[in-house]
Amino acid sequence: MTDMQVNPPFRLAYVPGVTPGKWARVWVERLPDVPLDLVAVPSTDGERTLREGAVDAGLVRLPVDKDVLSAIPLYTETTVVVFPKDHWLAAAEEVALDELADEVVFHPLDDTLGLTAGTLPGRPAIARPDTTADAVELVAANVGVLLVPQSLARLHHRRDLTYRPVPQAPQSQVALAWPQERTTDLVEEFIGIVRGRTVNSSRGRGAGQPAEAQPKSQPKKAAAPRKPQQQKAGGQKAGAQKTGAQKAGGQRTGAQKGRGGPAAARRGKPKRRS
Repeated sequence: MTDMQVNPPFRLAYVPGVTPGKWARVWVERLPDVPLDLVAVPSTDGERTLREGAVDAGLVRLPVDKDVLSAIPLYTETTVVVFPKDHWLAAAEEVALDELADEVVFHPLDDTLGLTAGTLPGRPAIARPDTTADAVELVAANVGVLLVPQSLARLHHRRDLTYRPVPQAPQSQVALAWPQERTTDLVEEFIGIVRGRTVNSSRGRGAGQPAEAQPKSQPKKAAAPRKPQQQKAGGQKAGAQKTGAQKAGGQRTGAQKGRGGPAAARRGKPKRRS
């Protein structure tokens, strides 16, 4: 008995805040013979992981080096400010950047918004936290506030913290990226999935399959034989004649009533013999 051949997996990296589940489910439906390995990487390691060839593609945050990597932007996230629930910012539906002028705003080393010392609103902290998770802990201690993409605020949710959108703040854009020199059929398959292509319009491994590999359509059920045209026309003619007779009968009744009604009817009654 021979062992079944197992295809090598398609390795997909993803950074914190990105949820690849919906695309992974489609992959399993379309390519059940190719395992999909989801590789979680820190936000700062997404591009490096792709460059080193540790994965086939990745869901990362822009920007990336476009001289080495191809990238398809997928969506842009809303930026929010995270603060304790009893903070005065909780009274607003959204927060303007100038409202953070007097606040200590943390700038973690794994910042995903591209903020710099010159663009960071508010007052900088004494030291930069190593990670976003560390910055959230400091916010919970009521030391300052934090600007992050909304998905990261949800990822690091705490019952004692809340957040509000900051429309004027820089935003983070998520993209599908892969090494330009390794645009394989499986990469094309995943591109088709994230772009919402159907199976038939895919450019990857499933494209160009022979006709016999595609599901055949069921033959249509034969239609019932139609009645001969002559019979149908005859039926319409007979119906017209009947209707005409009824109409003519109605006209005769009117004529009889016009000639005297009951008296005329008596004159036509046969006499009884004695």
